[in-house]
Amino acid sequence: MIAIIIPYYKITFFEKTLESLANQTDKRFKVYIGDDASPESPTLLLKKYESKFDFEYHRFETNLGSISLTKQWERCISLSEKEDWIMILGDDDFLDHSVIESWHQNFEKFKDKSNVIRFATKIVLEDSNTISEEYTHPVWESAADSFVRIFKGITRSSLSEYIFLKASYKKYGFSNYPLAWCSDYKAFLDFPDGKLIYTINESIVFFRISNINISGRQENTSLKKETSIRFFKDVIIDYLYTFKKDQRLELLMTYEVTIKKNRKPTLKEWIFIIRLYFLNFKLMPFVKSIRRFFISILKK
Repeated sequence: MIAIIIPYYKITFFEKTLESLANQTDKRFKVYIGDDASPESPTLLLKKYESKFDFEYHRFETNLGSISLTKQWERCISLSEKEDWIMILGDDDFLDHSVIESWHQNFEKFKDKSNVIRFATKIVLEDSNTISEEYTHPVWESAADSFVRIFKGITRSSLSEYIFLKASYKKYGFSNYPLAWCSDYKAFLDFPDGKLIYTINESIVFFRISNINISGRQENTSLKKETSIRFFKDVIIDYLYTFKKDQRLELLMTYEVTIKKNRKPTLKEWIFIIRLYFLNFKLMPFVKSIRRFFISILKK
């Protein structure tokens, strides 16, 4: 059975989320809605869906998402009961009618072979009310290869499109980055726990890009940049040697570029980077890193 966790705060697009759950062709799921002390009560709206699918609603008396969005996710997950699998669905995202049915139809294919199941996605753009092309993935893919495609901009990823094993979540938890920026990326390096990610491409999760999201607000740009630096360093420390050698060098370059987009690298950061270029030695990348280091040091 699947627990669909909805960390609720904004009502603007919430009915579309609920409608998509009511329209699921397979009702073998339970929804847990954790209201983050929202000023926009969903109770009247929820009454409309009381008989359409199984859900529990809990209102928290203190707002946590503005302090730590990952902690809000975690306390919402704690509402769930005996379900072995978890989906965290944004209160402005929605599913096509076959998502749960497809998951159950594919269950024997990934049972005991994968801790993380992913769906195809489409992006809904709030400002133009348009829907993107479909993003699909290899049916079986390592977490490292998936991450490389994401950071190279070949594909995209968001929390709502995954269903993951609760046992993996309990083992790793979410990295508590500000705004939960990159916390989902880190989770889907952690949660596979050495197993491949399995993708169901025949069903779609719709991910909405909206300025009402905390992470989507323009005023958070500087914080997101600094968080990205921290995130890439964590990935390098925890997972560098799960990547192929060329991918490692690309990851080191991405980390370096991410720092430079925000500020000048510190001497400590340069030592960290150059040491890893040396340990993953290829002549030209190593020589170029030394050259960039001296240029950076000599610049005022």
